[in-house]
Amino acid sequence: MRAERLSGSTAPLPSTALPSAALPSAVETNPTVACFSIQAIADPSVMPRVLELFAKRGMIPLRWHADLGGRRRDELTIDLQVDGLDRAKAELIAHAIRQMVAVVGVLTSEKSFA
Repeated sequence: MRAERLSGSTAPLPSTALPSAALPSAVETNPTVACFSIQAIADPSVMPRVLELFAKRGMIPLRWHADLGGRRRDELTIDLQVDGLDRAKAELIAHAIRQMVAVVGVLTSEKSFA
């Protein structure tokens, strides 16, 4: 089709180009992303333990951002986003993160794209 555009052809696509069964549903066009904000004591083992919870489920976070904070750089904040998680699974993972020794708190939210 790109070659047709470059050559100046304006022929319309045939109506069978995309069968109606291949059109995305409303659920697929509005994906949701689970967001986690984790507050922890600055410890080198926190990040791999958090990442492991997603890796063992075959997930790779869309976004991962970590900062050291506090006056003595002893507070760790991790913000991450993962797609493909429903609310129940996200809360299950958040509960597992909250059980980690160095973790102080976990906030969860969900975002969707219109």
